[in-house]
Parts: sequence; C-alpha cells; structure tokens
Amino acid sequence: MIKQFLISAILLASSAQASDQHTIVKIQHLEKGEHAGTVALQDTEHGLMITPNLKGLEPGVKGFHIHEHGDCSDKDGVQAGAAGGHYDPEGTNMHLGPYGKGHKGDLPPVFADEKGEANTPTLAPRLRLSEVKGRSLMVHKAGDNMADVPHHSGGGGDRTICGVIPK
Repeated sequence: MIKQFLISAILLASSAQASDQHTIVKIQHLEKGEHAGTVALQDTEHGLMITPNLKGLEPGVKGFHIHEHGDCSDKDGVQAGAAGGHYDPEGTNMHLGPYGKGHKGDLPPVFADEKGEANTPTLAPRLRLSEVKGRSLMVHKAGDNMADVPHHSGGGGDRTICGVIPK
C-alpha cells in the first residue's frame, strides 16, 4: 500500500498540466450535521486528482470511496445509506483498491493527522470527473484493507462524512 501511495504521489507531482475539468465537493459530518470541509476534484493526464481539506475526523487512516448515488441521507437504518454501494460501473462486485480491476469507487485512503485534519492530495488513476459527477464522496470511520476479506468492502466501517459531487 505504501508503494502504491508513493506511485500516486509521483504521478500527482508530475501532472503539472491539469485540465480545466474540476469541481469542489462540500462535505458534511453525518452525525453532527456540521460542515467538515471540502474536497477538490480535478482531471489530470494521470487520472482524477483528489485534494481533501477536511477537519473534525478521528486521527488515522480512513476508507475513502465514490458511492453510486448523489444522496447522503439515511436509508434502512444506515447513515448515508441512500448513497448506495461503491461506484462499480462494470459490475465487478470486487473490492481491489484504486489500482486493481475491481470497482472504480475505491480511492486511496484519507489520512487524518493528530488534529483530525486531512489535506494530502491523492490520485485515482482509473477515474475521470465526468463519470463521478452526481455521485457521492464518502469517508468511513476506519481504514480500508482494499479487499473483501475479512469484511466486505474493505472493513472501513461506518460512514462518517459525505458530500454530493456537483453535476
């Protein structure tokens, strides 16, 4: 995972020629209902650059995903359950991380520092902004092992913050 993170960082640094395709996602804490910050999304020649500017998280590594639907409301007793599952346009039903051949909703993890802030840019090489507009961006309570074992969808746990990606 560290190797993949370093590869993302190198690609991110080398993508100086970003396109004009960008948007800002406003993010809310699901339990508190408070503003949690923003996430900038921008197309680059190497994929979708994701720049979080988040606050109020518990320190540590967090699962980070694009979810199917642009709706952060609760459904069936699940916080932000209306967002559906991870974005999976090819119907792979596999959770293999942002560099694997599983669903495309897997993003590199978010790292919250000791102050609960997350602001390290990352790259999703298989995504473009045009395909995620109108979907939701989700941060989970725990880290993500980028596999379906021992827990389905990486074991990230509860959904803690969410935002709808503007169309």
